[in-house]
Amino acid sequence: MAETNTPLRIDFVSDVTCPWCAIGLQGLELAIARVGRPVQLHLQPFELNPGIPPAGERIADYAARKYGVGADELAARQALIRERGAAAGLALAVRTHVYNTFDAHRLLHWAGLQGRALELKRALLQAYHVRGENPARHDVLLQAATAAGLDEAAARGVLDSGTFADEVRESVRRWQRRGIDSVPAVVFDGRQLIAGGQPAEVFEQALRSF
Repeated sequence: MAETNTPLRIDFVSDVTCPWCAIGLQGLELAIARVGRPVQLHLQPFELNPGIPPAGERIADYAARKYGVGADELAARQALIRERGAAAGLALAVRTHVYNTFDAHRLLHWAGLQGRALELKRALLQAYHVRGENPARHDVLLQAATAAGLDEAAARGVLDSGTFADEVRESVRRWQRRGIDSVPAVVFDGRQLIAGGQPAEVFEQALRSF
């Protein structure tokens, strides 16, 4: 076990529109607070649905097309997600659409360079999972950037210029090469993978093992 004052690297691979990612991040942050050891949390991009247009797709159509899920099963899945979210302290709304998240990931990459990625991630999760907003819309992204304490004009410049596209795509490919094909995927010290939106207790156990 490493010295507890040595920061532990944690890579949190996730997508903005993934509800289990919101639940998992909530559990991870709670576990970190409980354990109290220093960590270096790196938010890593992953696009679950890169082909979805910015205007989005109705979740009923999406679930039927991608998973063969009908209305009753979709409602049951949504209810389970809200139940698990409530247990984690999140008031998740009923999702009606799935949206493209590429620009959100570009903005998150830039926010990471400013040391504000976690704050922006929280704001984006709140925008989509609580208020049902479209994270492909630049006005939604700019509002989230402002809420995260980032400069709005600089954020607009990132969105309008298309910068960090290559960096995001390469990061996604890198995690795919490591075998990640679903999120959230939480990697501790580059060695231990915990998959899914797990409760705080699961992450806490992992943290105490290093």
